[in-house]
Amino acid sequence: MSEELIPETPEQETEENEAAEPIKQRKNGLYPGVSDELAENMKSGWADTELRDLAPIPQAGHTAARRAALSARFPGERLVIPAGNLKTRSNDTEYAFRASTEYAYLTGDQTQDGVLVLEPTGEQGHEATIYLLPRSNRENGEFWLDGQGELWVGRRHSLTEAEQRLGIPAKDVRELAAALTGATGPVRNVRGHDASIEAALTDKVTAERDEELRVHLSEARLVKDAFEISELEKACDATARGFEDVVKSLDKAEATSERFIEGTFFLRARIEGNDIGYGSICAAGPHATTLHWVRNDGAVRPGELLLLDAGVETNDLYTADVTRTLPINGTFSPLQRKIYDAVYEAQEAGIAAVKPGAAFRDFHDASQRVLAEKLVEWGLLGDLTVEKVLELGLQRRWTLHGTGHMLGMDVHDCAVARTEAYVDGILEPGVCLTVEPGLYFQADDLTVPEEYRGIGVRIEDDILVTEDGNRNLSDKLPRQADEVEAWMARLKG
Repeated sequence: MSEELIPETPEQETEENEAAEPIKQRKNGLYPGVSDELAENMKSGWADTELRDLAPIPQAGHTAARRAALSARFPGERLVIPAGNLKTRSNDTEYAFRASTEYAYLTGDQTQDGVLVLEPTGEQGHEATIYLLPRSNRENGEFWLDGQGELWVGRRHSLTEAEQRLGIPAKDVRELAAALTGATGPVRNVRGHDASIEAALTDKVTAERDEELRVHLSEARLVKDAFEISELEKACDATARGFEDVVKSLDKAEATSERFIEGTFFLRARIEGNDIGYGSICAAGPHATTLHWVRNDGAVRPGELLLLDAGVETNDLYTADVTRTLPINGTFSPLQRKIYDAVYEAQEAGIAAVKPGAAFRDFHDASQRVLAEKLVEWGLLGDLTVEKVLELGLQRRWTLHGTGHMLGMDVHDCAVARTEAYVDGILEPGVCLTVEPGLYFQADDLTVPEEYRGIGVRIEDDILVTEDGNRNLSDKLPRQADEVEAWMARLKG
């Protein structure tokens, strides 16, 4: 097998070949079976719904360039990148499907069970084929009897339609596993998404080589192209509107719980995008000191702070990641403002350190220094100097986490990149990262004055490295304390 995994097979022929396959019926269904007459009736009388002359998706040119770069990195090797399969939530219901980041990055497609295969054309170059489920079979009743048939879950694109949209030749994915079983030559696969593909390749791949492919695809996303930057801008703008929605409805949250805040932001995410990019953190009062508080079942009380960490994910799967800490009644108390201003100052120092040629760690170090200075100034670290505190990392009792991370299709994007390319790397134009210092005084922390306990503050923005510095993509939301109070007052009317 050299240039093609399987021969060209018309979609209609595939459907006819599978027409005799029985469709499994649901146990305890109200109908015991399907009469021959009904089965025959359901085969005909349907209009031609094929979509013709479809335009390519907006990112088709960018995904082609990404595939070309991947081809150049692994010449002569077959590369297999699956989208993944549905995952069962309970019994016969599934979680909403989200394609693997690697697959969506290289294709722009988001359909379940899809697989991208780059077939080597020799020592250099590859031919790309995308393997997808074709339209539901109407001859064997799949379209109305199967739980994933089109009358149950919606119409799929035909293979011809997929080719037009994605700019990639498309074939039936149901033929792929068998074809891969007989494939020869070096193969790499992105693991963890499709068990059937992994089973077909079990004797052809190694964990080390597959991991090299996954790491490379993670590092390829460190620098965003123009399409990706526009998507991140879109995500940040929608997220700002979601935060405004929350402020306008804080009185209803006070009457219910943090879940009203969660639901309010989720509505904006679903109206303007695909989903939330991660579980929203809607942490009121002492819950703000728990870094990933996603239970969101606590009380929302005037006089306390709300730490809202949330992001809209666009329809093309790029997410914002923004945090604001807001006084629930619209006004910071003197102590809340003191802690908030310290975090704001630390964030300002961190953002200023984001620029081309800077080390990735620089913004973290700049923010941590400011926070350490404040903690020493407030007398929380005895007579230690700032330098000694930083050397020993003692500020981490109250700062806890790193000051930021890469951002893109994953909220913690590029996570499996090599350390030398990520945290020990150098920033360049097109990198997008978060800057998010925080201070968290736990409710049971006896080392701080009682009035500090239960206060948590984080401020987070999405920062794009530009040719001459950086740009704050989430700057539509105010950060300085006076501006936050004025913004809240205006929204509340």
